[in-house]
Amino acid sequence: MSITLPTPSATDSGDSKFPEAQAIYQKLWSLATNLWWSWHPECDQLFREIDPIRWRQLDHNPVALLREMTPDQVAQRATELVLQSRINYLYRRLQEYMADTQTWGATNAGVLGAKPVAYFSAEFGIHESIPIYSGGLGVLAGDHIKSASGLGVPLVAVGLFYSQGYFRQYLDETGMQGEDYLNTKIEDLPMDPAVGADGQPVMVRIDTRHGSLLAKVWMMQVGRVRLFLLDCNVDGNSPEERELTSRLYGGDIRTRIRQELVLGVGGVRALAALGIHPGAYHLNEGHSAFGALEVVRQRMHDDGLSFEEAARQTSRMSCFTTHTPVPAGHDRFTADLIEEHLGPLRDSLGISHDQLMALGRVDGNNPEETFCMTVLGLKMSHYANAVSNLHGVISRRMWSCMWPDRPEEEVPIGHITNGVHVHSWLAQQMWKLYDKHFPVNWARNVQSPEIWASIHNVDPGELWETHNALKNNLLTFVRRRLSRQSRRRGESDAVIEAARNALDPNILTIGFGRRFATYKRANLLFQEMDRIAELISNTDRPVQFIYAGKAHPKDEPGKRFIKEIANLRHDPRFAGRVAFIEDYDINVCRHLIQGVDVWLNNPRRPLEASGTSGQKVVLNGGLNCSILDGWWAEAFNGDNGFAIGHGTSHVNDAITDQRDAEALYYTLANEVIPCYYDRDYDGLPKAWIRKMMHSISTLAWRFSSHRMVADYSKHSYLWAAGGVTCDMRYS
Repeated sequence: MSITLPTPSATDSGDSKFPEAQAIYQKLWSLATNLWWSWHPECDQLFREIDPIRWRQLDHNPVALLREMTPDQVAQRATELVLQSRINYLYRRLQEYMADTQTWGATNAGVLGAKPVAYFSAEFGIHESIPIYSGGLGVLAGDHIKSASGLGVPLVAVGLFYSQGYFRQYLDETGMQGEDYLNTKIEDLPMDPAVGADGQPVMVRIDTRHGSLLAKVWMMQVGRVRLFLLDCNVDGNSPEERELTSRLYGGDIRTRIRQELVLGVGGVRALAALGIHPGAYHLNEGHSAFGALEVVRQRMHDDGLSFEEAARQTSRMSCFTTHTPVPAGHDRFTADLIEEHLGPLRDSLGISHDQLMALGRVDGNNPEETFCMTVLGLKMSHYANAVSNLHGVISRRMWSCMWPDRPEEEVPIGHITNGVHVHSWLAQQMWKLYDKHFPVNWARNVQSPEIWASIHNVDPGELWETHNALKNNLLTFVRRRLSRQSRRRGESDAVIEAARNALDPNILTIGFGRRFATYKRANLLFQEMDRIAELISNTDRPVQFIYAGKAHPKDEPGKRFIKEIANLRHDPRFAGRVAFIEDYDINVCRHLIQGVDVWLNNPRRPLEASGTSGQKVVLNGGLNCSILDGWWAEAFNGDNGFAIGHGTSHVNDAITDQRDAEALYYTLANEVIPCYYDRDYDGLPKAWIRKMMHSISTLAWRFSSHRMVADYSKHSYLWAAGGVTCDMRYS
C-alpha cells in the first residue's frame, strides 16, 4: 500500500519542521496501513503505549490513532517512552517480510506467481477495527488470507465494503437484544482507492434489466495479500443503490441478490480492470457464485469460445467451498429476480432464461424450483469441498440429488477442515512461552507437528502460571464490560459494584461465544435449572460461565436465548457466576479464547459444519468440551479434551436435546470438574495440565490455517491453475 499521510485538515498540522519526527511518523504509518501489524503483538503493544486510553476507545485502530496526532506529538511520545529503536525494528521486519521470496508458496505453489488465486468472500474478519464481518465465515476468510500471506501463496481477495458493517449489539433493561448501526469513517481505515493500469481509480458497472449498478473499488494490504472491496456508495447510483453495500446481511432478498451480483460479477470485472489474471477462482460459499458466469462471459468475449466450452474451462479453474448443512444457509432466488439482475449477462452468454435457471436448480427441468447459489457454485466448480470430515459426509448426502447416477460416496465433494491463524489468536504470554521452549523460528512452521511436540518440554507449573495470568486478564476484561453495561442501562451503584466483582479467578471458568442460532443450543446447559445451579454453587468445586454472541436481527428465537441467559444475573443462584458480554466481536473473542479454562460447544449434531472458536482455545492452553460435531468429531482422541455424548443423534430433535443435556451434565460433573480440582501438593492439577499439553501437541498444527491453506494449494489451487507436475488419473 502506498503511504498516504493524513492531510493537514485531519491532523491540524502540516509536515513536521523536524525530519526525524516525520521519519518516525512515516514508519508508524507504514505499519498502520498494512494489517500485518494485527498479528504481531509487538506492534499492538507499540501503538498501545503511544496512548493507552485512546487505543482502547478507538477499537485498537492505529490509523485513527495516528490521525489524531501530529508527527511532532508522535515523536515526542516516542522519545519519552524510548520507542525509536522498537519502531525501527518493526518497520524493518515488515520490509523484510514483504521482500522475502523464500516462502512455502514460492517452493510449492510457484505457478500461482504468474496467475494468482482470486479468493471471493462476502465478509472478512481481519481485526475488530475493520468491521466488515459478522462471525465465523468472515473470521475464517480473514485467517485464510493471513495464512496465504504467511505461506507466500500468491492470492488476491475480493469482498464488499460495508460502511456500517454488522450491527453493534446492546441489551436493554429486559435483556432483549437491540441493534445499532454506526457509520465507519473511511479515512480511519487502512485502505486506498484501487487504481488500474491507467493510474485512475477503478470503477465497475453491472447492468440489470432496470438500470446499472456502479461500484468503486478499495484496496487493503493484508501482509502480502491485496484485499479488494467493492463499494456502491458512488455518484451515479440512486440513493437506494448507494446504500446497497452499507450493511452486512441486512435488507430483504432483493438487497441480497444485488449484493451478490456486485460481489461476484463486479468482483471479477474489478480484477480484470486491475490487470489481474487469476489462475484459480475460490468461491468461499455461494454468495459470490455469480462471478463464475462473468468469467465465462469474459472467456467467450476474449477467446471466441462457445458458452459450453467457456463454462467447461471456467469450471476446471474454479474451487467452491460450502459451509453449512443448514438449508436456510443456502441463498435461493425466484426466476423473476434472476431475470431482473442477470438478464443482461444472460444475453451476453447467449443462453435462454431456462438455461440460466437450470444452472441454479438441482433439477434443471423443474420450473417450480428456485435458483440456489450453492447449486450454481457446485455446477460451475470442478473442485468442491466441505469444511470438516463429518461435514463432507453430510454434504455428499445433502447434494447427492445433483448426481443421481452416482452412489453417495462418489459425489464429487471432498473436505478440507477449517483451521485458525495461529499468529492472530495466540496470546502474547503464550507466544513468549513458546519462544522460550520451541525451536527457533517455530512461528514460520506452525503446520508442523514436530514444532508443537515441544510443549512437552515445558514445566507444568510454568504452563499453569501462564494460563492463570491469561485467565486473570480475561476476568478483568469481563468485569470492565459488565460494569459498563450496567452503567449504560442506568442501574444502581450496588449493581455496578457487583459487576466489578463478578466471577472468581480460582473457580473453573467455562466460556461460550458464537452466533446465537437456535441449532447451536446456547441454552442447553439450562434445561434443568436446579441441577446446573447445584454445580455452580458447589462450595468445594464451583463453576462459572461467560457467554457472548449475537442473534441475527430477524432471529427472534435466538434473541430469546440471549435474554434467558442474560437475565440469570437477577437469579440469586447464578448472580456473579453467569455473565453475558454484549457485542461479541474479534476483541471479545480474543479475550475469551485466551483466558477460559474450558470452551463449551453444544450444537445439534450434525449441523455444525466445522466451528473454529475451539481451535483458537487450543493454542492458548484451554480445553474443549464439545458435542462430537464439526472439527471436534475428527479431533477428539480421549485425552485432549472432553466429549459430550457419543457422536450420535436421534431422529427426534427433542429427544436429542434431552439426551445431550443429560450427557453435558454428566461430563461436567464426572469428568471436567473433578479433573480441574484434583490438585497435587504444589496445588497443580497435573492431570488437567497433561490434557492441556496433549491438546496443544495433537491439535494446534492440525487445525492451523497454514495447514488449511497448504491443503487448498496442493489439492485445489494447483490443479485449477494447471500447475500439477504429475497426474496419472487417466492412465
